[in-house]
Amino acid sequence: MAMKKIEIMDTTLRDGEQTSSVSFSASEKLTIAKLLLEELKVDRIEIASARVSEGELQAVKDVTNWAKENDYLHTVEVLTFVDKGVSIDWMIEAGAKVQNLLTKGSLNHLTHQLKKTPNQHFKETSQVALLAKEKGIETNVYLEDWSNGMRNSKDYVFEFLEFLSTQPIKRIMLPDTLGVITPKESYDFVKEIKDKYPNLHFDFHAHNDYDLGVANVMKALKAGADGLHLTINGMGERAGNAPMSSTIAVINDFMPEIKVGVNETVLYTVSKLVETFSGVMIPANKPVVGANVFTQTAGIHADGDNKNNLYFSDLLPERFGRTRKYALGKSSGKANIQKNLQELGLQLNDEDLRKVTQRIIELGDKKQVVTKEDLPYIISDVLDYTYEEKVKVNSYVLTHSKGLKPSTTVSITINNETFEENASGDGQFDAFMNAIRSIFKKKDMILPGLIDYAVRIPPGSHSDALCETIITWKNKNPEKEFKTRGLDSDQTVSAIKATEKMLNIIIN
Repeated sequence: MAMKKIEIMDTTLRDGEQTSSVSFSASEKLTIAKLLLEELKVDRIEIASARVSEGELQAVKDVTNWAKENDYLHTVEVLTFVDKGVSIDWMIEAGAKVQNLLTKGSLNHLTHQLKKTPNQHFKETSQVALLAKEKGIETNVYLEDWSNGMRNSKDYVFEFLEFLSTQPIKRIMLPDTLGVITPKESYDFVKEIKDKYPNLHFDFHAHNDYDLGVANVMKALKAGADGLHLTINGMGERAGNAPMSSTIAVINDFMPEIKVGVNETVLYTVSKLVETFSGVMIPANKPVVGANVFTQTAGIHADGDNKNNLYFSDLLPERFGRTRKYALGKSSGKANIQKNLQELGLQLNDEDLRKVTQRIIELGDKKQVVTKEDLPYIISDVLDYTYEEKVKVNSYVLTHSKGLKPSTTVSITINNETFEENASGDGQFDAFMNAIRSIFKKKDMILPGLIDYAVRIPPGSHSDALCETIITWKNKNPEKEFKTRGLDSDQTVSAIKATEKMLNIIIN
């Protein structure tokens, strides 16, 4: 089967920057532009709108200077306007060589926004295109609101296309400006145009207002579109544009007749950089680049992966520079945990694995996030618990108020006898310990002394990580040191759990 090479134009730096509250600095634009062309290897980039601001002018200069030195200048494009050459002058000052001229692709826009006749608009468009040619600038033309034009004023669209076919124009760009057409319309509209003008180059520009961006792109390609406009992370006005990552994956996996030059192995890297620069977070469930999309949560899926990769598809994370993960939580089974243990180089026997699995499920029920890095702490905590539980901390209330000493009320059960005590202290944990000492004093028991208190979280974790508290205790008679561990997302609670273990040790 003969493959058709499709041009991919990335418009993250122009249309994507129209995402609400997003504005890239000049240095950020240059960094992204380099990454898009040199690493992701898109064919073209649209980097700005002419006449926007002095800052935009400088940003374009920075990109065009770099592009000229590295033979990319012909791939750098700027949105311009039918404005009697004002945009052309701006481009010349910016050093850009390709304009994407914004014209009207529907009679509705032409009549009510420009208030001009088709002939007036065609003539003015021609003047700009001819001036650009005279100045050594290549012209592509956007037909703004083209999709509604095809729906409601098709005669006008074809009249305009016929005129454009006689002008010094390299590409005609067909935007679904409002993101309103269906996949069937995308196919029908593009096919009708390509059938009439098979030798003209047409780009398809999809918006995602109905979440149909990728589907519309597929149909436009099937109909013969020669190029696509995409954005990193689907950034863009309103619901954004067709996303680069999903579109490239779909083309590579489902459209063998189409060839693109995009390097999909760096899609994730570029997405994360744009996320950082834009401040627009990637949804966790966003296909290809979302945090969760290559994470198996259910234990049955991990088990299936162990058995001939039953839950694998062609959408392998390694294609995009990522790895498959197995979530730990209440849905985890032994297979999930074993996968994570393998990555850490750890092994457990069946009984210990059962205990660890149960503890992870308990943590998941509390909606605590459990990560692979938490596993060694959980294992240490669970396997350290080898005694009969004779002491149980039933409940406690910890208070801390400005200007007042922290206090606590504790209820514990010792050998089936329940006690309740209130105490204050220098801190919440100190108040808790004072209450426990009072209870054990009634039992004629002296608690061991606390001689060391260490708190740690897994390396690289965040504020919601599981916290391990390791307390070293010292008995007076006989004199002996021992340690207990507590694990929880709350530091004070993890210390209380370590203390509960200590109480069981001295009772047993």
